[in-house]
Amino acid sequence: MIRKPIILLTGGAGYIGSHTYVALTEAQFQPLILDDFSNSNPVVLDRLERITGQAVPCHRGSVLNTELVAELLKVHAIEAVVHFAGFKAVGESVAQPLKYFDNNLGGMISLLKAMENAACHTLVFSSSATVYGDPATVPITEDFPRSHTNPYGHTKLVCEDMIAAVCQANAAWRAGVLRYFNPVGAHPSGLIGEDPNGPPNNLMPYVSQVAVGKRPFLHVFGNDYPTPDGTGVRDYIHVQDLAQAHVAALQALLLGDNGFTVNIGTGQGYSVLDVVSAFEQASGKPVPYQLAPRRPGDVARCYADPALARHLLSWSANHTLLSMCEDTWRWQSNNPEGYRLLE
Repeated sequence: MIRKPIILLTGGAGYIGSHTYVALTEAQFQPLILDDFSNSNPVVLDRLERITGQAVPCHRGSVLNTELVAELLKVHAIEAVVHFAGFKAVGESVAQPLKYFDNNLGGMISLLKAMENAACHTLVFSSSATVYGDPATVPITEDFPRSHTNPYGHTKLVCEDMIAAVCQANAAWRAGVLRYFNPVGAHPSGLIGEDPNGPPNNLMPYVSQVAVGKRPFLHVFGNDYPTPDGTGVRDYIHVQDLAQAHVAALQALLLGDNGFTVNIGTGQGYSVLDVVSAFEQASGKPVPYQLAPRRPGDVARCYADPALARHLLSWSANHTLLSMCEDTWRWQSNNPEGYRLLE
């Protein structure tokens, strides 16, 4: 019988966590979800059961509860943790910085304490390309200087520093830091996908809500950037590819890798209008848009050099922009109100 390592997913019912849950299950891991459902929906658990064909182990609770986390780690003999449980809306972080410092920084401190208490020293952290601030050039490699342009990005940078400090203090620690670029898409079943609370903060879910008729048009912020069509260029990565990166990271760490920090992107930049065009092709629906002034803090171009992840983890992204849009549309058209009508 194959031994299945038990992996704790903090925030595992969220957008990226739920897709990673499926990928880990398929890769013969046993994921266990810890989620307080402050930014996710319990309906996800039923969807995950339909996709995997098995009951979904989940504990309702907060990563800020150090004693609870330590108890879960001990009772279930957890071998590694994937930490997704962070707030992620840039605009909200500017308006409510203390909320982000409390949850994102406090959550990391609590988790690291719990892991120390339970002698569980293997961690994969959900970081972000926001730690590069406004990069001087592209593509971005992992040795670029780090900075931040908002409190959300600041919390990711500080969490990376916390992880580095505990790894330096105790040689038992092994940590994989994954710097995501722009996760999009959905599971091909259409059963799980991105379901933002209120108006979406990211481009793809906003485009999909316009296509499904939930919103009248898209605001395109800035068309005078030094890019081929004047709109901002980003590195969009399918959430399925991102989920596989977590599988690869865990496999490497559990086989003895001491740790790494890698970009998780495609290495290809697409403009806002590229995404609009691909989504219209995928959905067969128009995506009307209106031009608006640039937003403060937005950068012209941001895309990854993913070579290090390919070298260290034998991982690379496989999905095209069109397939990202097709899977997003399948999710959005099957679930026009997200998970909300199913509660």
